[in-house]
Amino acid sequence: MKSERTNNLEHVLIKCITACETCASMCLQEEDVKMMVRCIMLDRDCADICTLTARFVARDSAHAKHVMKECIEICRACAEECGKHDHDHCQKCAEACRECADACEQWMNG
Repeated sequence: MKSERTNNLEHVLIKCITACETCASMCLQEEDVKMMVRCIMLDRDCADICTLTARFVARDSAHAKHVMKECIEICRACAEECGKHDHDHCQKCAEACRECADACEQWMNG
């Protein structure tokens, strides 16, 4: 049975995946899509690494912490990029990415 700490981390990872996928989709609908390219690319990378991390954590992989280091790095980069844009979806994504990076760091150090 998984610990509450692991269940909470999985919840935060899924929240981040959803925020990133939503942000990427909404960015593609913006008038100046070219201005949003880096945001979209990081959203997609972040959603993918969070998905992989969640899967490694769920199966209690010995490699979960290794993958999680990349997850933290990409979440921080995505939060920084999304935070530059005033769109509500970008701001929500930045917040979810920061929360996810923090949760991953806490899980690794706990």
